[in-house]
Amino acid sequence: MSYQAEKLSRENIIIDGHIDLPFRLYKKNLLFEKKIELDKETSGNFDIPKAVRGGLNCPFMSIYIPSDKNFDEAFVLADNLIDLVDNVIKSNQKNLAHASGPSDVDQNFIENKISLPMGMENGSALGKDINNIKYFFSRGIRYLTLTHAKDNQICDSSYDSKRTWNGLSDFGVEVIKEMNKIGMMVDVSHVSDKTFYEVLKISKKPLVATHSSPRKFTPGFERNMSDEMIIDLAENGGVIMINFGSSFVNQRSNKIFSEIEKKVKDYKTKKNLKSDHKELDKYKNDLINEMNPFASIEDVVETIDHVYKLVGIDHIGFGSDFDGLGNSLPEGLKDVSMYPNIIERLLKKNYSEEDIKKICCENLFRVWNANLQNHQT
Repeated sequence: MSYQAEKLSRENIIIDGHIDLPFRLYKKNLLFEKKIELDKETSGNFDIPKAVRGGLNCPFMSIYIPSDKNFDEAFVLADNLIDLVDNVIKSNQKNLAHASGPSDVDQNFIENKISLPMGMENGSALGKDINNIKYFFSRGIRYLTLTHAKDNQICDSSYDSKRTWNGLSDFGVEVIKEMNKIGMMVDVSHVSDKTFYEVLKISKKPLVATHSSPRKFTPGFERNMSDEMIIDLAENGGVIMINFGSSFVNQRSNKIFSEIEKKVKDYKTKKNLKSDHKELDKYKNDLINEMNPFASIEDVVETIDHVYKLVGIDHIGFGSDFDGLGNSLPEGLKDVSMYPNIIERLLKKNYSEEDIKKICCENLFRVWNANLQNHQT
């Protein structure tokens, strides 16, 4: 590791748009644990020692709601996962802190603390009550990923062929307007193309794709963004935060992971298992180990470079999806200690220190501040 890459990872605030620590802890039955200490190494992608080594200062905690939950279950789970994040911060006060906006992140950085802002993944937790946006904002949610694996009451999902609304529902239109009003960022990861363009028309604030990558490297994979979408996102002032997953950055990996997902889906149906069942995780990991579908860190850097050539430096961030990708991370990017590896390769491609600072934090700070500006709560 070069001295310059290490230095930049220490000097700059590094933001990651999407880390699934809360759901990882939930799956370990720690939801109502009295104390959750993260100051020792764990088997997960995120813990405090790894974050310190990697220079990660602001990981957005994903409040992930599986698509098979009904509205009431989704709301309760979201509330409980937010409580869990509060507990994680309280249990590690020496190292972690809440953050409601960029100024909090700056202050925590000065105090040598890691900020844990929150984003909610899947708007099903809102139910059909627009007031729940304000409620979750008051609880610390700073972005909402509109949907996840299935169409919901807000919009269509890129993973769902039903196309229930052919974009946004009427309720979804109101959701975007209300999010703009109260200062919650609209996350367009997971949405269908049609949904993206409808959101783009309605939103008066810059959008964010918190954990997506360019579709150029994964043709036919709608979960990623086409070049045209990235150009339009940039014109809106938004940011695409690059997902590190092998299947997001490499065509071969994407093809193999698609095969794995199909087998997992069939197995889930056959055994009548829930999405978060441990037996399903084991089955999936066994397939991954057998089929070796991993991309490389160079693939991730290529996707960053592609966005840079397409729209310039001001619209790129990191959105790893750590702790949410299971055993599918590229070689050289297996956990949160490894951001310096990306920085080193960007330096080799002649990215300036100012460019790297923009990717690490300034681009997302700009979007976050623009959304918070003139917000009404």
